[in-house]
Amino acid sequence: MLIKSILKSAVVALTITTGGALFAQGTPINAAAFDALVAQGPVADAATIASSTWASKIKKAGTLRFGGVQTSNLFSLLNEKDGKIRGFDAGLAQLLTRYILGDAAKYQFAQVTSSTREQVLINDQVDMVLATYSITPARAEKISFAGPYYTSQAGVLVKASNKTIQSYSDLAGKKVATQAGSTGPAILAQYAPKAVIQEFQTHQEALDALRQGRVEAYVTDYTLLLNALSLGAGNARLAGAPFGAQDPYGVGLPKGSDGVAFINAFLKKLEADGTWTKLWTISIGQRTGSTAVPTPPAHP
Repeated sequence: MLIKSILKSAVVALTITTGGALFAQGTPINAAAFDALVAQGPVADAATIASSTWASKIKKAGTLRFGGVQTSNLFSLLNEKDGKIRGFDAGLAQLLTRYILGDAAKYQFAQVTSSTREQVLINDQVDMVLATYSITPARAEKISFAGPYYTSQAGVLVKASNKTIQSYSDLAGKKVATQAGSTGPAILAQYAPKAVIQEFQTHQEALDALRQGRVEAYVTDYTLLLNALSLGAGNARLAGAPFGAQDPYGVGLPKGSDGVAFINAFLKKLEADGTWTKLWTISIGQRTGSTAVPTPPAHP
């Protein structure tokens, strides 16, 4: 199973355990392999672009405006030395930029948070949001989603010294951090209704609260927790296996956009020619020690 294989191998590959303490040993992305893969991505022909109002607008502008993050180690991380963003989400965004504009570098990046992702689309500040963005009914009332292109679940992060919390079933009465605007509050309400929830605006603020002892656990998407460990979250550990429903990641688009069909066709092309698998291997598999390549999720 994907989740178990990633979780098990990531703990082995990314950490060294000494006396119960967990120390991150992050593996950097293979930048040369990532850049080469993006540079070999497909390019849409004129008829394909013309079939989509959304893609045609981007083609005419000469730039794809993309909302994302720069601190997600496995999905979208800024390399300050060369100024490039790399990771699974970043790779998809750059491949899509190349597909539309013929040059993967022709994108304009805008930083988003869990609380601002819908608004930047509604305000036409970006053309799309690609940021481990969970597809939910509430969000789908405001915007449209292409995909899903990836699936995840929830996880629990605690200090390595915490022996009381071994899974989400131990969170009753405990102070638990999660991100405002994320799926975390709803997941906790369902699986740990007696937890004392504290919402933070950003992932880093929640991590800081855990590190400082202001909360006893942090519940969010397990891939973000793997990111935290790989970036050096300190003496922390994942408590138990991922839990909850499969969480589909989608590409956020303006409500009613025909970019949904365009991007879904693009994703199918990447899946068929092996690019999706290669991108996952470079961004996540090689860096977590996982050789079990997941099957891309089904989408329209």
